[in-house]
Amino acid sequence: MSGTMPLELMNDRFIKACRCESVDSTPVWLMRQAGRYLPEYMKTRVKAGSFLELAKNPSYASEVTLQPLDRYDLDAAILFSDILTIPDAMGLGLSFEQGEGPRFEFPLQTEKRIQDLRVADMDQLRYVFDAVAQIRKDLVQNSKQRVPLIGFSGSPWTLACYMIEGGGSKEFQQTKTLLYSRPDLMKHILSINIQSVTEYLKLQIDAGAQAVMLFDTWGGLLSYSDYLKYSLDPMKEVIRRLHEDRHLKQNIPILLFSKGGGTWLKEMAKSGANVIGLDWTQSLSQAREQLTSQSICLQGNLDPQILLGDQSIIKIKVAELFNELALTKEIKQDLSPLDGHIFNLGHGISQFTPPENVEILISAIRAESTRHRLQS
Repeated sequence: MSGTMPLELMNDRFIKACRCESVDSTPVWLMRQAGRYLPEYMKTRVKAGSFLELAKNPSYASEVTLQPLDRYDLDAAILFSDILTIPDAMGLGLSFEQGEGPRFEFPLQTEKRIQDLRVADMDQLRYVFDAVAQIRKDLVQNSKQRVPLIGFSGSPWTLACYMIEGGGSKEFQQTKTLLYSRPDLMKHILSINIQSVTEYLKLQIDAGAQAVMLFDTWGGLLSYSDYLKYSLDPMKEVIRRLHEDRHLKQNIPILLFSKGGGTWLKEMAKSGANVIGLDWTQSLSQAREQLTSQSICLQGNLDPQILLGDQSIIKIKVAELFNELALTKEIKQDLSPLDGHIFNLGHGISQFTPPENVEILISAIRAESTRHRLQS
């Protein structure tokens, strides 16, 4: 894909918003927009046989990536994959137990295993890059690309949490025990993860990703200073390396999302990312006020559980979000206060979400964001 002429985008709202440019309507995409809440996704998953077989088959991965775009008026596609593909390619033995989530057969729970850790084998991740290329191909319609494609990776810290625990956890006790007893070993893991994440995103971009996102699910577990040192600094290093790679396409937007990251918003804005994602605990207007001197796009931040509720409440919550944002100062002259914002959820969409509620959500976003722009 990188050696071909880029196709014109039918819909470039998302890319424009990432660059804090004017758009006619606020772009929207949803974290985990391809997933278990969609009946068509479940049918494809049954065909594939398992989640991992689905994720590792480029044709199936492309099929489920496009399913929400065929159903909803969305402004971006996001690669269907999993954040734990990198440690799987390090030899940790990823599996998904029914009803229990991801598990690693060989977690990093001995010093030897940590010292033996090596950068992920990108050849084992070829299926991801093939999926990116397949999705770009399948997004073409009438010689144009429908919407841009977002690639992604877990952050170095978030990957480390899973790699040490051997799966998910509420408190990540083993991770914090290692952090505070052997910080030298934690730094080694993070160093390997920085290298792996950087190369992984570079190859996604080379395969055709038009934006990339770092998902930092567990940075919010840390204290103020430890977040900066062990979560944000590794992400900043990944972003620095991406910016310095002369072989990458220019102006690839980089998105950064730390769940529970509102405390560190100003520091996150200095990371080199173009877009900062917010979870639902944060105020869009307060975030905008903190970053008025910087051209940073904000993404978010509706609580995904709202989509489980009454449709009238969904409309009210969308209206409240846009009313709040409309009262903020514009980030650039001649822009609407609504520009420089991408509508998303504050975390991934719940598997229990009624599909019709997503339709209500998107219709409300279109109506409210257009109304405010016409009034400004």
